[in-house]
This record gives sequence, C-alpha cells and structure tokens, in this order.
Amino acid sequence: MGEEKPLIAVLRGEALPVPPVWLMRQAGRFLPEYRELRAHAGSFLDTCYNPEIAARITLQPIERFGFDAAILFSDILVVPDALGQKVSFESGHGPKLEPIGEPKDLERLAPVFDADRLAPVYETIARVKRELPERVAFIGFCGAPWTVASYMIAGEGTPDQAPARLFAYRHPEAFGRLIDRLVDASIAYLTRQIDAGVEALQIFDSWAGVLPPQEFERWVVSPLQRIIAELKQRRPAVPIIAFVRGAGPHLPDLAQRLGADALGLDTFVPPQWAAREVSGGVALQGNLDPLALVAGGEALDRQTDAILEAFAGRPHIFNLGHGVLPETPLDHVARLVDRIRNRG
Repeated sequence: MGEEKPLIAVLRGEALPVPPVWLMRQAGRFLPEYRELRAHAGSFLDTCYNPEIAARITLQPIERFGFDAAILFSDILVVPDALGQKVSFESGHGPKLEPIGEPKDLERLAPVFDADRLAPVYETIARVKRELPERVAFIGFCGAPWTVASYMIAGEGTPDQAPARLFAYRHPEAFGRLIDRLVDASIAYLTRQIDAGVEALQIFDSWAGVLPPQEFERWVVSPLQRIIAELKQRRPAVPIIAFVRGAGPHLPDLAQRLGADALGLDTFVPPQWAAREVSGGVALQGNLDPLALVAGGEALDRQTDAILEAFAGRPHIFNLGHGVLPETPLDHVARLVDRIRNRG
C-alpha cells in the first residue's frame, strides 16, 4: 500500500502521518491563469465542453500547488443540460435554467438520460489522465439529485431552496419522478467518468442542510444510497466521497448507511466531534473555513493545526468546508500546503 496514491490510500482506510490535500473549487477564479484562459473561452458552459481548455484548467492547481488530487473541471448542471433543460451562466449572476414550475414542465425533459451527450467531459478526463503526475489522484464528480433538482425547479440558485421545497411538498410524486431521473442520470454519468479514467468520485449535495428530517431522509439519504450502491456494484474498486453539506448531526448515521468511503465535512462541523462520533471505518474530508484561507496568517495556522490534531491517527483528507473563494490570495494557499506537509 505504500506506493498507492496518498488520497486513494486514505479512501481505502489508511491513516497517513501527512494527510493528502486538495481543495474544493481549486480550479477557479482565484487563479490568474484560470482567469486568463476563461477570458478567451466563451461562455462557462462552452468552457466545460471544450476538452482542451477544461483539461488545462483541471491541471492548473496541480502545477501551481502540487495538490494530491485533481478534480475534473466541469459543473453539476451539465446533467440537466444533457437532459434537455435550457442552462446558461450569466456573468455575475450564476446559473440560469428554464424553471420547472409545475409537474407538466417535466415533459420538456428527455425521457431517458443519454450519457453520450456529455462526451466532451469524458474527453477532458482522458486528456487530464495522460498528463497527471503519477502520485496525483483524479476525482470525478456530480451533483446529488436533491441539489441538482433544486436548481432545475427554481431556475437559479436561491438562499434556502424554497421553490424546490415547495414543489416537493405540493407535488411529491412528480418530484419523486424527477429525483428518480437524476439518480439514473448520475449513475450513468459517473460510470462513464470512471471508464474514461477518474480514480475516485465525489457527490456534492450542497443544499442538503435546508431540509427537515423527513424530507432529508426522502430526498437526500435515499437517492444517495441508491447511487452509491449501484456504483459499488458496477465499479467496486472506485472509492466515493459524499459531501452532504449541512448534514451536521446526521453524519454518524450517514457514515453507517450511505455506503460511501468518505464523508466531506462542511465548515460548521466541529472536527473533534466528528473524529469522535463518526465511524473510524469511514474517511473524513475537510474542513477548513474558506475565510480562514482568505485571512491567512496566524488565524490560518491555528485552524489548520486544530484540524490536523483532531483527525490525527484516522483516515483524513485535508480540504475546505466549502469551495475556495475568488478573493483567496495565492500565497495563503501555498502557506496552507506547506503547513500540512511540513508541520513540526
């Protein structure tokens, strides 16, 4: 196991003295080389569907910081795009989709997800795979059904996902059909990502924390269980990270029930509590406050050290509790990586 890539070793249950590190949204606007490429790449979706450019963006943070994992540059909303929903990204305003306001609007979607429609993404994976340093793991991803559905219903991001929550209360059968379609699409899409070359997967349920317990069970836990179980049947060698943002007190239960190899922790999970309460058979990933990374200095060092101490002796991947913020100074990221790898 000693020659295994550090991130993969941790996902297989090994506790390393120096945890592997990567950062959510590590390929993004805080990098000047990213901004330069994006300036000439057309729309955001055009960038996601341009294998040459998307591969370069995926590799940029590896070249600059030497992270232990690359994560595919794409977006969770390529799935609704491939399902036939109109998706665009407006500069400064985020994603815009043709909203699904009533059950009848579901008829606009393709009846079956065609994984071939995302062929440019698989080509990006193949390109990255050819250039990735030997010790660096390659992570593919998708959005979880609840989070993706919340954008599909509202047509945009909202603070509390009220449109999707109301739709699910008013039209539970129709919402269940949408979730089922997204479960099937996620399985097909992630399977193709694995076959193209990714070595691990992360499923992002970024808006799970807005749901009360019964709805959380129905729209977060059950769909994730189905996706993970099917992927473990199809491609059992590929480990899976579930990032269920806002799960908080549900985390010990999720560790037992989801079947994931690792759980991502958001910023608000106390590291010592998670280390104590979550089964040691599941790796933990996280969970530095992105604003501490922006602040830098002693505040960054203190938070970094506290996380490293809390998870010492158990499988742990160092990451943020959410994505890198655009205003993050480059030297703060370099300081973080140095702190993790050379502490003591």
